[in-house]
Amino acid sequence: MKRILITSALPYINGIKHLGNLVGSQLPADLYARYMRAKGHEVAFICATDEHGTPAELAAIENQKSTEEYCTEMWQVQKDLSDRFFLSFDFFGRSSSSSNHELTKQFAKNLDKNGLLKKVEETQLYSIEDKRFLPDRYVIGTCPECSYERARGDQCEHCTRQLEASELINPRSVLSGTKNLELIKTNHLYLMQSKLKDKLLEWIESNKNWPILTTSIAKKWLKDGEGLQDRSITRDLNWGIPVEKNGKQWEGMENKVFYVWFDAPIAYISSTVDWAMSKNEHSDYWKSWWLYDHGAENVHYVQFMAKDNIPFHTLSFPATLLGANSSWKLVDFIKGFNWLTYEGGKFSTSQKRGVFMNQALDLFPSDYWRWWLLSNAPETSDADFTWQSFQSSVNKDLADVLGNFVSRLTKFTLSKFGKLIPKGTEYGQDELDTISEIEKVFGKYDDAMTRIEIRKATSYLRKIWSIGNEYLQRSQPWMVIKTNEAEAAKIIRFGFNLMLFISDISDPFIPETAKKIKECIGNSYSNRQWPSVKQNFVSIFENVEVGEKVSPIENLFTKIEDGYVLDLEKQFGGIDN
Repeated sequence: MKRILITSALPYINGIKHLGNLVGSQLPADLYARYMRAKGHEVAFICATDEHGTPAELAAIENQKSTEEYCTEMWQVQKDLSDRFFLSFDFFGRSSSSSNHELTKQFAKNLDKNGLLKKVEETQLYSIEDKRFLPDRYVIGTCPECSYERARGDQCEHCTRQLEASELINPRSVLSGTKNLELIKTNHLYLMQSKLKDKLLEWIESNKNWPILTTSIAKKWLKDGEGLQDRSITRDLNWGIPVEKNGKQWEGMENKVFYVWFDAPIAYISSTVDWAMSKNEHSDYWKSWWLYDHGAENVHYVQFMAKDNIPFHTLSFPATLLGANSSWKLVDFIKGFNWLTYEGGKFSTSQKRGVFMNQALDLFPSDYWRWWLLSNAPETSDADFTWQSFQSSVNKDLADVLGNFVSRLTKFTLSKFGKLIPKGTEYGQDELDTISEIEKVFGKYDDAMTRIEIRKATSYLRKIWSIGNEYLQRSQPWMVIKTNEAEAAKIIRFGFNLMLFISDISDPFIPETAKKIKECIGNSYSNRQWPSVKQNFVSIFENVEVGEKVSPIENLFTKIEDGYVLDLEKQFGGIDN
């Protein structure tokens, strides 16, 4: 048994996430967590909401709430949605927690002690009317590149150019609209990442098994020097973790908080602390996951994130860990993802373009979405969501293959054998050949799951579903029973063993459906471990008890009609559609 630590990139607090956010981190992380638990490993699947930074403050102002109240409400919204998508977090915390306050301050103190923090004087826009410094997103103005009049102080949404707030033409405050701004000198703390370049490069090059996407982004930033410029870790905001040391305000850092990209990854650790406390574990339990000198050398740590987060997780966060204390556990594998687009364009809240997590669950059950998103995961390139592709996946894979197999088997059994699974004759050559065929595909499926090659895994799982469906079609128990009831009973018995096996190996992808299948056979089949490729494979198909009571099962999946697809394309195509 291994110990597997899994973290998903923290969803930002300001609003409900779209399908691209879901498939870019949380959903594939859940797939892997479910698989590893089923294999018998000890798993800590940790996530949290990312609650600090300017977008949180601005969203709270827009909703006429205090930032703390807004974040508390949105944490619950995001937690409820994750539950409805059957995301099996061991703990879903908050970056605003007291434990993250404490840890973040401790990290800064240790970095300072190790000579890796420096105080830098710089100029920043100050609003006379608002009586405060304005961080990047608190300033809007005209872009000097494309003349877009509502460019933000960090980036122009129109032409995507990276900006400094002071570069904007006619800058004004987002808070009050005032143009009465001045450039005033102020101090910030910088993490001297450049001092850790050699250590980071050595560490990155030692991870030979990382996906190409992860390694290429990390090395590009290292070679170009973009990601290893000494980086500010403080901001002028009201909401955040105060810049303090030893319980006192850090000298020269009055009214400042730590930058969200400094404290957010530390929330992986603080959420593990909170998880351990919620389990009433001993005080050092969390350390066994995160500190080498407390047992973390036996932990395999895997992170899941979209590609825009890769530089922070391959450079900035490791720099924080390495710089603070050499005993901190570094990630072993980073699974990065490209973008999911919507009908050839971007998801957009303002344009009402694309499907967001709450809307998705109002339309279809979670497994419909889990299956399409994971079978189309943007692993090696961007993927595009279309309603026609979604319809095809649900209708052909789920309804016609898996749903058809379960429906025909259960309905025929209830109509001809009653509610008890019959025994019949011993397995014949057709059953043994079917098992052999499944065994070959299952070995590839299990290997793809171990390697976190998600699209490959879905293709093998789909193939196993097809093998089960083809067996039932080929054996035709509805015809055999007319002349040989015992032979038909054998087909049914084997069919239910196939169905149990399929539910076991489908659970990471479609957990709600897998649960329904097991409940159809009986409650004694829940929480089963992953089938082993090393055991006598025939024995896997002898697990269902003869005489087990079968419960009726509704159609697992409802097909999506063409007319409904057209309606959905119009409904979610955007305000200009």
